[in-house]
Amino acid sequence: MSDSKTHKARLMLAGLGILVVGVLVGGGVTVATTLGGDDHRPGKSSLAPTTVGPSPPSESQQAAMTPDKARKLVLEKPTGQKDGLSTGFSKGPVGAISTAVHFWEEYAFLDDQKARQQLEAIVSSDAEGYVDEQVSEVRKLREKVGLPPSGGTPAGITFSTTVNAVRATSLTGTRGKVVQIWMNYDRYATKADGSPDDEPLKDEDTDLLLKWQDGAWKITNEPEYREKRSFPRAYFPASHISWADGWQQVRHAD
Repeated sequence: MSDSKTHKARLMLAGLGILVVGVLVGGGVTVATTLGGDDHRPGKSSLAPTTVGPSPPSESQQAAMTPDKARKLVLEKPTGQKDGLSTGFSKGPVGAISTAVHFWEEYAFLDDQKARQQLEAIVSSDAEGYVDEQVSEVRKLREKVGLPPSGGTPAGITFSTTVNAVRATSLTGTRGKVVQIWMNYDRYATKADGSPDDEPLKDEDTDLLLKWQDGAWKITNEPEYREKRSFPRAYFPASHISWADGWQQVRHAD
């Protein structure tokens, strides 16, 4: 790959980390490096949402346990593929987490046409105008890194996203109808010769609001749920504070 293409790939990755684009902003997904005010400070929340996942550990367990010591949460296997996304996840909390992780790892964040197809398949019918807003953000990001506003990923460059850990909470109490899922992830660029770029994005954080609707988990940005969002402590694999705050490492099913 030419130096100019390598530089462009690096700019694309850097742009994701420093631009206030939130490639799904507005209650679905927000980039944790957003340049914002107090509303986005980790750990700032007056709410006490219900944790989605295993039973809360005891005080002694909290003091000793860390995400990398704890058993990883095994994601559900998808039962199918449709509109560029994995499908077939269960109604339970692990199904919601699996939906979020697979979506974020598969999302075409630099391809406005593929992104629209994916968003139209997974966004709630109650999130009016949301798909258009997010496609607009994809196009803005493309322009920021020197690409035409509409099109696919440049030839010779591929990207991969890996979610490391999640923090899931219910926004509707024990019913679990609507959940907020924070994800810590890495994103890499790969050159045409198969070698990785040397400046990947690492330890990024983003969140999704998902509601169970029409037999599947759907992304929503409805105000009544947005106002219930919480903001976690920073994720560190060896931190007992991260574990106590609800962060769990994830593993794809074999």
